[in-house]
Amino acid sequence: MKRSILVLLSCSIALLAGCSDLIVKSAPVESHSSSLALVNPITDCQALTQVDLTAIGGKGSQIKSANEVVNQQGASVCEVHGMLAPTIGFTVQLPTQNWGQRFMQLGCGGLCGRIDLRVGAADQCPMVQNSSMVLAASDMGHQGPTSDFGDIAQKRIDFAYRSVHVTALATKALIKAYYGQAEKFAYFNGCSDGGREALMEAQRYPTDFNGIIAGAPAMNFSVQNSMHHGWLALANSDKNGQPILRAAQMPILHQAVLDQCDALDGQTDGLLRDPRQCHFNPQVLLCKAGQSQGCLSQAQIDAAKKIYAGPHDAKTGEALALGAPLPGSELAWIGVFVPQDGSNQIFSKMIAEGALQKVLFTHNPDHFTLSDLHFGSTTFDQLRPLYGLYSAVDPNLRAFKQHGGKLILWHGWSDQHISPINSIAYFEAVKAEMGEAQMDQFMNFYLIPGMYHCFGGDGPSSFDLLTPLMSWVEQGQKPNAIVANQMNNIQADGAGAPQKSQSKKMPIKPQNVSIVRSRPVYPFPYVAQYNGNGDENQASNYHAVKGEEGTANYSWAGQEYYQPGKQLTCQAVNNQLQCQPRKETGL
Repeated sequence: MKRSILVLLSCSIALLAGCSDLIVKSAPVESHSSSLALVNPITDCQALTQVDLTAIGGKGSQIKSANEVVNQQGASVCEVHGMLAPTIGFTVQLPTQNWGQRFMQLGCGGLCGRIDLRVGAADQCPMVQNSSMVLAASDMGHQGPTSDFGDIAQKRIDFAYRSVHVTALATKALIKAYYGQAEKFAYFNGCSDGGREALMEAQRYPTDFNGIIAGAPAMNFSVQNSMHHGWLALANSDKNGQPILRAAQMPILHQAVLDQCDALDGQTDGLLRDPRQCHFNPQVLLCKAGQSQGCLSQAQIDAAKKIYAGPHDAKTGEALALGAPLPGSELAWIGVFVPQDGSNQIFSKMIAEGALQKVLFTHNPDHFTLSDLHFGSTTFDQLRPLYGLYSAVDPNLRAFKQHGGKLILWHGWSDQHISPINSIAYFEAVKAEMGEAQMDQFMNFYLIPGMYHCFGGDGPSSFDLLTPLMSWVEQGQKPNAIVANQMNNIQADGAGAPQKSQSKKMPIKPQNVSIVRSRPVYPFPYVAQYNGNGDENQASNYHAVKGEEGTANYSWAGQEYYQPGKQLTCQAVNNQLQCQPRKETGL
């Protein structure tokens, strides 16, 4: 434990920070550092400006600069900035000595538009801490977090799937030029839209990466940024556009959920092990005559009911998205679709209006606000032409498996941005398409109780997924449980979360860090069961039991997309998208 805390002190806790030596049934860290020889460059850093990227990105692709700099870990790296035609910006950091022959590419959140080299799920891995890995990231083809890129057809394609792929190819070219050899192993790590990018790589470009971490993926991008966030924003708005539920009501609502459902798993610990088992009715919070504290008005209760229900067609009752925020996530609603104190601004309105105005339809509307959004089959049908451009829900991962790829999918049960039901449905779709035995050979899925979107939460939400993924890829040691830790005095950096949800400041190194609670997280559908004796805050006092599985056939308007053959490959011709079904591989 003493050694673990010292490791934690070495850098801040980010998206999935955790200690490698707290991984259950995974290989020791030292096995990675000794398995491959360390390599030094064969040329100067500035010589990389001469690397020709035309064959990868097209005419106009270029390296803009290459200079030795000191990274956040205090190590010397060759930092390369480049552009892949037409407008894909990327950055690569290559160790100037002692490269471990591995490369990791990082995803971004929201609508991207920035290069984000925060390593999230890998920030506690020694190979990242000692800067022996090449790191790379892309801005996904545009600059700035707005949806204006949707005015340019090629930029839509680059955002949807092309940017990650060509950035991976460019990074591999730079590695070969700098070190005189190719990488032995390539990894991708992303959350939120970065999780969508991760799944897109496994589905469309199965040979780019050996191992992929896909966190809280926005895999149903078209629905996520229209029906889902649009519904959440409107559900909490009155007829004058003013918020109904505010931050002050969230602790009241959350406590009522815990009062009813916390003990369902046999423990009263402030966490819902599986929120699907909680059938909470906020009507119990209705203020009685003369009561003004610790209760909700009928309007506030109705808003909460709509939020939990998710978007539905008012006429047919058909679900227009996969799931909604689940019970237990209430404290995380603040700032997303429940405004912060002293503000009426919410993320859900911003992301939905921007995407609906510029990105999701084949032809951008002249003017579009949330008041123009109608929840029904007509609107959903308008999303269908480009659904297969942005979505990453194809369950055919045979080519990725045949290449030897390994995939870790994860999601927080209390995710306020993207319902974990999306990931459960994808897990079920892969199992139905490929068979459980085949899926088990290359895919693990973790659901973390109490965890919010990409980072933080009510309970243990700091852990390391890169170390067990490396053990799986490089040594064939499939991970079982991971241990999630809850630390005191931690400031998470929000890597991978939508930009508006992030602090603009870099994370502060924590002081006097200690682990206050730990829990094992088992591959779905297994859950952690307290042994009945010992400290409930120690992971060692839990064992695995099989929990509730998913529903194999979720009934909703877009269920047809969770099958092969629905993704699109598109070209930009005269600034118009020309799309056709993507050719499946590995069938």
